[in-house]
Amino acid sequence: MKIGIIGAGSIGLLFASYLSKAFPVTLYTKTSEQAAIINQNGIYLQEGNAQSRFSVRALPISKWAGIEELTIIAVKQYQLHSILHQIASLEFNPQNLLFLQNGMSHLKLLKNIPAANIFVGSVEHGASKVNTYTVSHNGKGAINVALFRGAVERIKEFAEVCAAIHFPITLKDDYYRMLINKLIANAVINPLTAILQVKNGELITNTFYFAAVKKLYLEITFILNLEDPIKQFRNVLRICKKTGNNRSSMLKDLEAGRRTEIDAILGFLIEEAGIQQKTASNIESYYYIIKGKEKDRRGS
Repeated sequence: MKIGIIGAGSIGLLFASYLSKAFPVTLYTKTSEQAAIINQNGIYLQEGNAQSRFSVRALPISKWAGIEELTIIAVKQYQLHSILHQIASLEFNPQNLLFLQNGMSHLKLLKNIPAANIFVGSVEHGASKVNTYTVSHNGKGAINVALFRGAVERIKEFAEVCAAIHFPITLKDDYYRMLINKLIANAVINPLTAILQVKNGELITNTFYFAAVKKLYLEITFILNLEDPIKQFRNVLRICKKTGNNRSSMLKDLEAGRRTEIDAILGFLIEEAGIQQKTASNIESYYYIIKGKEKDRRGS
């Protein structure tokens, strides 16, 4: 099975590294310069004190033609529009597309995509991009995938091989519930770590930060009408522990002066609160703080 990966950020580099152990992988980058560097150097994967090198073919995203049996789309939610435009302009429909975005706002964008099978996923691994061709694997977590539209057989074959190379993928029956579970973790961990400028684990080791975690979580459960909030809270704590040394993607985006995914995460919850006519004062406050920090860092 040939694999295409669109996006060479931390998750794209991480997936390209592991999947290249079992599949022919083509990594599609934002620029021709990054593709050339990866073709020359390969991808370096750092795990603790160990470092491994993987040879991966790289091309600029403009060269993607949708010919791979599976294409994994690992870009930010706000970067999807250009990708979807490119999909619509392909000569023929791609076979299998797997979208790995944070938040929930992208679901409405996937409904009319001309592809045979569409999958969505959530990634709980901690990873950070060290440079153009190096990724640090900071914490192992779960990768969950569910069918959004079409048939599930092809992704089952993919998951079986991933298990064999110790990069397991768990198939879920309900994509909405799966993404809600990840949304909750993102909505708690990302904005708080970004505002406090701390690693994920500090949210549960610092008693005062932990109080803020609980207060924000309760408001999220109120908006989402969760059936088992205790179980979900344990999941948030589990992710904080597993990725304790990781700096959240939102914190890294702010530090680098990049746009964050706050609209796809807290923005989605604010919309849900409005639909249900519920108050979301904590969520709104954190949303505006992150947007303000974006403006300060990006100068727009």
